[in-house]
Amino acid sequence: MSKEQKAIRSSGWKTDFLIGFPEGLLLLLFTTFLSQGLPITVQLFYTINTCIWVAGSLLVMITAFQASRGDTQHDESTLSPEEREKLEKLNISEPIIRNIADEMQKDAQQWEQTLRDEHVEERHFSFATALRSGLLTGIFFLIGGLLPFISYLRNENFAMAASGSVMITFLAMTVFSFIKSRLTSQSPIPIILRNLAYTGAVWLGAYVMLTIFR
Repeated sequence: MSKEQKAIRSSGWKTDFLIGFPEGLLLLLFTTFLSQGLPITVQLFYTINTCIWVAGSLLVMITAFQASRGDTQHDESTLSPEEREKLEKLNISEPIIRNIADEMQKDAQQWEQTLRDEHVEERHFSFATALRSGLLTGIFFLIGGLLPFISYLRNENFAMAASGSVMITFLAMTVFSFIKSRLTSQSPIPIILRNLAYTGAVWLGAYVMLTIFR
């Protein structure tokens, strides 16, 4: 990607925290609660969830890095010669091609105006910044995932550990939601209620799947 191209990119650790932490928290809540009730050994439980924890962090690292790079195909605000050639090969008439180009230009102008109205900053691509964003997102994912997992690491009585894990997750999501409301200057109550509902849905999904697989 050319470094002259701009896109909406991570604004720093706050963005990486808001993305990585809840993903790790909810994923490990789901996988640990589901697998603790299955007829598997303690060691296999730890192995499966550790692999998911680490693999998930690597995946969000790569995803965050790729998101910071952007997509050159969709950064274009005008119809490129290559795209025009493809349209011509489809026997699309010149007036329609011109109309498509005009609409792309209008959309680009409207998008720029929206960014100005919302005070959103577009930044040039930086490999170091993208790499840092990916690493931080992965680290926050690991921290979030550790919270529901830690109860099982401390207590091999998985029935008791599951209850502790669920409680920790709901508490952590409440604290996270409050922090998010402060970082984004939003009212905390709607964010807390919405994220607790997401957490409840994840727990319920794991519970339903557990009753099916048992």
